[in-house]
Amino acid sequence: MDMALDASDEVSDEALLVAYGNGDREAAMLLTARLAPRVLGFATRMLKGDRAEAEDVTQEAMLRLWKVAPDWRQGEAKVTTWLFRVTTNLCTDRLRKRRGVDMDSMPEPEDDSPGVAARMMDADRATALQAALDELPERQREAVILRHLDGLGNPEIAETMEISVEAVESLTARGKRALARILSGRREELGYDET
Repeated sequence: MDMALDASDEVSDEALLVAYGNGDREAAMLLTARLAPRVLGFATRMLKGDRAEAEDVTQEAMLRLWKVAPDWRQGEAKVTTWLFRVTTNLCTDRLRKRRGVDMDSMPEPEDDSPGVAARMMDADRATALQAALDELPERQREAVILRHLDGLGNPEIAETMEISVEAVESLTARGKRALARILSGRREELGYDET
């Protein structure tokens, strides 16, 4: 199933994984290009900004995906749901191992914005958001990141987290309220008008 690069957006994740399982290396490259950046972003946020660990998690999650490819049964689960669940588990394992370790140092976010002031404001906002996310309980943080930063729908989040859609709605609502409360006193400092 050799695929033309221009038609790759029309091919589902599941079809690409099955094609790789049947020996199509191009399918693996296309699926990696499509999913690895999303997994990396999710893992970076789950791991409180530790990009190096997030890269390791991304690599491990993708390796696990390639291992299951030959046995993948299309239609049983979405590839993204399976992959985010594996990523969540890997991140959770790493977070548990490092509890009690001071993780206050966070790498500067990479930003290609033109102006220095805009870059500084964006960095301050990103740092404030990450710090606020870090204060949330783990399950709330996971639900908020998947919903509002990675753009997954509630049913997919529910499947990923192995909870009901109602529980996802509750976690994201409580997480958003907690973030608003944590960040409320910093609106002016972060450049948001009170009007």
